[in-house]
Amino acid sequence: MSQHYNRFLKLLERWPVDQSKIGRDLGQYLLQPEKKMIGTAKILSGVEIAKEIRDKLRKEVSDIRNKIPTLVPGLAIVQVGGREDSNVYIRMKVKAAEEIGIYAEHVQLPRSTTQDELLATITRLNEDPNFHGIIVQMPLESDNPIDSHLITDAVSPDKDVDGLNTVNEGRVAVGDLSGFLPCTPNGCMELIRRTGIPIAGSNAVIIGRSKIVGTPMAELLKWADATVTVCHSKTKNLNMMIKKADILVVAVGKPEMVRGAWVKPSAVVIDCGINSIPDPTKKSGQRLVGDVKYDEALVVASHVTPVPGGVGPMTVAMLMQNTVQSAQRVARRMIDMEFRWPIKTLSLKPLEQVPSDIEIARSQTPKDIALLASEIGLVRSEVSLYGDKKAKISLKVLERLRNEEDGKYVVVAGITPTPLGEGKSTTLVGLVQALTAHKGCNSVACLRQPSQGPTFGIKGGAAGGGYSQVIPMEDFNLHLTGDIHAVTAANNLLAAQLDARIFHEATQTDQALYERLVPAQKGSRKFSPIQQRRLKRLGIDKVDPYTLTPEEIRRFSRLNIDPHNVVWTRVLDVNDRYLRKITIGLSPTEKNMIRDTSFSISVSSEIMAILALATNLGDMKQRLAKMVVAFDRSGAPVTADDLGVTGAMMVLLKDAIEPTLMQTLEGTPVMVHAGPFANIAHGCSSIIADDIALKLVGKPGYVVTEAGFGSDIGMEKFFNIKCRASGKIPNAVVLVMTVRALKMHGGGPPVISGAPLRREYTMENVELVEKGLPNLIKHIENGLKYGVPVVVAINAHSSDTKAEHDLIKRTCKQVGAFAAVVSNHWALGGAGAADLAQAVMDACKTTPNFKLLYELDLTIEEKILKIAKEMYGAGTIEFLPKVRDAVRLYTDKGFGTLPICMAKTAMSLTGDPSAKNAPKDFKLVINDICLSAGAGFIVPMCGEITKMPGLPTRPSIFDIDLNTETGEIEGLF
Repeated sequence: MSQHYNRFLKLLERWPVDQSKIGRDLGQYLLQPEKKMIGTAKILSGVEIAKEIRDKLRKEVSDIRNKIPTLVPGLAIVQVGGREDSNVYIRMKVKAAEEIGIYAEHVQLPRSTTQDELLATITRLNEDPNFHGIIVQMPLESDNPIDSHLITDAVSPDKDVDGLNTVNEGRVAVGDLSGFLPCTPNGCMELIRRTGIPIAGSNAVIIGRSKIVGTPMAELLKWADATVTVCHSKTKNLNMMIKKADILVVAVGKPEMVRGAWVKPSAVVIDCGINSIPDPTKKSGQRLVGDVKYDEALVVASHVTPVPGGVGPMTVAMLMQNTVQSAQRVARRMIDMEFRWPIKTLSLKPLEQVPSDIEIARSQTPKDIALLASEIGLVRSEVSLYGDKKAKISLKVLERLRNEEDGKYVVVAGITPTPLGEGKSTTLVGLVQALTAHKGCNSVACLRQPSQGPTFGIKGGAAGGGYSQVIPMEDFNLHLTGDIHAVTAANNLLAAQLDARIFHEATQTDQALYERLVPAQKGSRKFSPIQQRRLKRLGIDKVDPYTLTPEEIRRFSRLNIDPHNVVWTRVLDVNDRYLRKITIGLSPTEKNMIRDTSFSISVSSEIMAILALATNLGDMKQRLAKMVVAFDRSGAPVTADDLGVTGAMMVLLKDAIEPTLMQTLEGTPVMVHAGPFANIAHGCSSIIADDIALKLVGKPGYVVTEAGFGSDIGMEKFFNIKCRASGKIPNAVVLVMTVRALKMHGGGPPVISGAPLRREYTMENVELVEKGLPNLIKHIENGLKYGVPVVVAINAHSSDTKAEHDLIKRTCKQVGAFAAVVSNHWALGGAGAADLAQAVMDACKTTPNFKLLYELDLTIEEKILKIAKEMYGAGTIEFLPKVRDAVRLYTDKGFGTLPICMAKTAMSLTGDPSAKNAPKDFKLVINDICLSAGAGFIVPMCGEITKMPGLPTRPSIFDIDLNTETGEIEGLF
C-alpha cells in the first residue's frame, strides 16, 4: 500500500496544490478499510459489456427473422473520401453488424462528391426500405465544401441511428427518450449504469459541449436525475469543478488533459477521448490515449474506462442497438398493422339547398397533393407531382410494401340503372369519405378515369356528385394526367404499323423486305430482341442474319396478313358517329390497297383493358405482345409482337401504368387509374391501383373499388376476370340502388335523360317499388352466388319516403343481404354515409367464402351459358353461325381456356335494353364474338354494341366554355 501511496505523491509533485493536505487526506482514505483502496479502481471494459449487448441483439434479430423471414435489419454507412482512420471505424461497425445479423452496406463516395450529390445519396437511402439505419461517417473528406450539419439533418429521423438529426436531438433535450439516442452518450450511460452507483442525486460533470457527445450527455444525465455541470474551454478553475464530480465524463480531444489529482475519490470516470501521441516503444511510433491520465485516475476513482477498449466499443454497440430498434419498429407495424394515417380531413358545410356539382367542388380548397401523399405513407421518390392537386404514384411502392398485409377489399356495383344512373360513383366516394373522415379508418377510393366522350356528350362526368366528389372535378374529367391519350397513341401506332406492313409486304420481294427489316449498320447486321422473339416463335434457332435460308427469310419477313381479317381498329377519345365505319387507303400513294375499317372510342381499346389488368410492367409487356391484331391468310393469329411494336408501345405507356392520386371533398385519398369500357371490356379500375391502395391502408384499412354498371356486367367481370387475374379475395359487395330505378322496373313510365321526371317518381308509390323489387333481388342473389356478403346502399333522393325505404330494407334482409342502409351522402357527404360505412365494416368482419362462377377448363360455349343463366336468368342461348365458327377457331388456336367478358346492354338483365325488371328463361342471342388475347378474355356480344358513341342533338358542348378573364371552366356539370 505504501508503494502506491509514494507513487501517487510523486505524481502530485508537478501540480501547484497543497500536497501535504492531499497526502494527509489520502492517508486517512487508505487507512479506512470500508473505502476503496488505491490502485483497485474497477476498469469498465466496454469490450465486455459491448459483447453482452451484441449477444442480446443477435437474439432480437433472430426473433425478428422468425416472425418475418423477409425482414433483415439494414444499416447504410455513408463515407466521403477514404481516410484510413474512418476506414478502421467502418470495418469495426461492419464486423459488429455482421456478427449480430444486420446487413451493413458501406456506401463509399469519392472525394469529388459535392454536397448535392451526397444529399441525393442520403435521400435514396432514406427511401430504401431495405435500410433501417443510416449513418454518415465523419469527417467528410471532400474536395468540395459540405455543410456537415445539413448532412446529418438530411438523414431521416426514423433512420437516424446516430441520433444526430436535430429532431432526435430535440427529443432528447425535452426528455423524450423514445427515439434514437446518440450512440456515444448512450454508451456512456450504459457504462455508468453498469457500475451500480446511483445516478439520481449525484453530481455529474461533463467536460466538453460538442453536439455529438458533451451536450447530449448532459441531457441524458439530467433526465436520469443527476445534477449536471457542463465545463468547456472557457470554464474557470476547471480542476476544482472536476473535484466535485461523482460522475465525470470527459470528451475534449486533448491527450491526458485531466489528471488524477483532479478526480474526486471514488468517482466514476468515463473517458470519451481517443488521441494519438508519440511512443518510441511502439512499432508504429504512436499509441492511443484518452483525455484522462489513465494511470493516475486508476488510483483515485472507483471506476475508469480504458482507452482503447472503453467507450469506443460501446458506441458501436449502441449504433447496432438503434439499428435493431428501428427494424423492430418496422416489424411491429408489419405484424400488428394497427396504425392510422395522420390524415387531416377537410370539413364540409353542406347547404340545405344542394348547389351544382361544380359549385360545391369549387367551394372546397383541396390539400396540396404532396401533403396527402405523405399522410398516407408514400415517400417522395414514389410521387411524381402534376401540379399541386394530382400526382402519379410509382410502382416502386409495391416493392417497398411487399411484406405489408392487405386491407379489406370492397367492390361497389349497382342494380340495373335508369338512363340517369343511380349514383354508383357518388356512393363510392361518400363511403370512403365516411370511412376515413368519420370512422377514423384508413381507406382509399379506386375509380376509373372517365372518357372525354361522355363529358362532351350527354352523360356528364364520373367524379361523383353533390357533397361526395373527387376534386378538382375539372381535372378528373378532362385529360387528368394523359393516360387515355397515351392509350390512344399506342393503339394508333400499332394500327399504323399494321397497315404499313400490309403495304410493304405487297410491294417488295422477300429479299428486299428482309434487307429492310434487318438492315446492315456499320458493316454488320443483327436481329433486334423483338425479332429474336419472332424467330423463336417460328422455330428458327439462329442468331446470325446472314445464315437464314431463303425459306426462313420468307417465313420471317412475311406476316401474310389477310386484309379482310384485320380486327384491330384505330381509336379516338371523342364521341364521333361518322367514324363507326370508314374506308382507308384511298390515296394514290397506297396503290389501290383500300379496305374498310372503323374507329372505336379510346377507352374501348384492348390496350386500356390491359392497362387495367396488368400487375406490373413485365406483365403489361407480355399482354401487349400477345394482342391479336389480325389473322393471316391461313387463319393463324398475327400479334403485336409479330409487328415489332411491343417495345414502342411500352415506351408510350410507361407513365400511364402509374395510378393518379387525387382527393375527395373531405381530403381523403382517391386512386384514379384506367377506364375500360364497362360493356365491351371488364369495366373495372386497375389491379395496380387496388394493389397499391391495399398495401397503403394496411390490414385494418379499406379499399373501395368500382365495377362498371350492375352486378350482371361489372360485378361478374370483377370477380371472374379481375379477381382471377389479381388473386385478390373481396370482403364485401356494396350494391347501389335507388327508389327511382325500382319504380321504373315496376312499370313506371320511361325515364329519359334530360327530360323532367314523371309524377310517379316524385311522389310516394309503394306499389311500383314493390313491383320493381325482383330486379334488386336478382342482383342481391348474384352477389351471394360468389360467397361474399352484400350490403345494399339505398342512395336516398329527396322524394323518397320512409315507407318505400322500409319495404326495401325488409326485402333485402329476407333474401339474404347482409344489410340494407339508407345513405344520404349526396346531400351530406361522408356524414350521410356513416351508417353505410358501419355496415360495410361489420360485413368485412365476416369470413367470405369466395368462389368463382366457372372454371376455365369449361368450353367457351359452356362458360357463356353459365354466365347467361346464373347472372341474367336466361333460359337458352343461341349462337349465330359466324359465332360458332369463331369459337372453333379460338379453341383451335389455344384460346379456349380464357375467361369470358360478356358485352351486352347495361340497361337490362337481358340483351334487350327495353326489357325491364328481372325476366326469366328468355333466349339470349350471341350475334358476334371477338378475341382480346392480350387482355386475356373472349368477348361474346349480345345485341347491338357500339364501340364508338355518337353526339346527341344537343350535347354538353353547348354549355362548356372557358372564362378568358378568370381562366375558369364554365358549364361543366
